[in-house]
Amino acid sequence: MRLVRYTYPTHRSPAILPGAYARPPWTGLEQEIDRLFSTTLADLSTPAPEARFPVDLFEDKDNTYVRAELPGLKRDDIHIEVVEDYLTINASRKVQEKEREQSFACSRSIRLPAEAQTDKIIAAYEHGVLTVTLPKREETKPRKITVAVN
Repeated sequence: MRLVRYTYPTHRSPAILPGAYARPPWTGLEQEIDRLFSTTLADLSTPAPEARFPVDLFEDKDNTYVRAELPGLKRDDIHIEVVEDYLTINASRKVQEKEREQSFACSRSIRLPAEAQTDKIIAAYEHGVLTVTLPKREETKPRKITVAVN
């Protein structure tokens, strides 16, 4: 795929003949300024999207892992819950600076794979990295079958 930079078309009139109508160079400027203001102010009126953090999903033959980087948080600030087929990670932090209190909250929901055992989930938080281990059911794990050749 090749990216192409879009440029607005320029309107140039051919050589002006005597007695012909000549467009002033500022034609369309007012409309362009109105468009810029309306698009900029429209973005301010919409609510900010919920803060999300990136997660890595990977698996081996026995487990599926969810890894999230949550630096600067304590273990008590992180809450993990499983509801139906979704793993939800909530993190919140309050910082007291002089007379001001700042709060930060983010959340992420991940659909669990069908082969995950939700009753045996293990979570560990070390050095700002949360790792959630989802063990796979025995019947979904790959098995090696040897075939005897006569």
